[in-house]
Amino acid sequence: MPENRRTPSRGSGPRGRTGPGRGGAPRPGMSRRRRPRLTGRAAVLVLVVAVLAVSYASSARAYLQQRGELDALRADIAEKEASISDLEREMRRWEDPAYVTQEARELGYVMPGETSYVVLDEDGEPLEPAAELADPDEVGPEVEPAFWEDAWASVLLAGNPPRNPGTPPLTEIDGSEEQQ
Repeated sequence: MPENRRTPSRGSGPRGRTGPGRGGAPRPGMSRRRRPRLTGRAAVLVLVVAVLAVSYASSARAYLQQRGELDALRADIAEKEASISDLEREMRRWEDPAYVTQEARELGYVMPGETSYVVLDEDGEPLEPAAELADPDEVGPEVEPAFWEDAWASVLLAGNPPRNPGTPPLTEIDGSEEQQ
């Protein structure tokens, strides 16, 4: 029975295009109809493409947003790791007895048997720990004026005494100047 069910080969059928709208002149009695531009299949295809585009656009937006968050978290992790290494270095410094002694002195502590001195300013208040004292070599001793400068200043003062605002000015004998 399988021999009876053979399908004709491609070459055995009529050659060329046949049927309505397949070229050639229209058959008598049939008019050419214009096909609509948008068929049902094309509409479904456009709808599927639009749904896929919206789906991929929202997925791409979520991907880019998560990518930005991931970059921010990586930067935060790098910053925290740098902070951890700084703190570990600080912890190792505190294991050094010389560093501990230096920090204690900056806070005003003294070793047993030492005497603590507090530097006061001109008002008698203690200087702040952050205040810096001037180098004595840079300031130098205050130079006092020579004795003849003081003597000459007293001669000038004797020749032109300052006026006391409480005493009235001198008047001439003829009365041309009035007392104020």
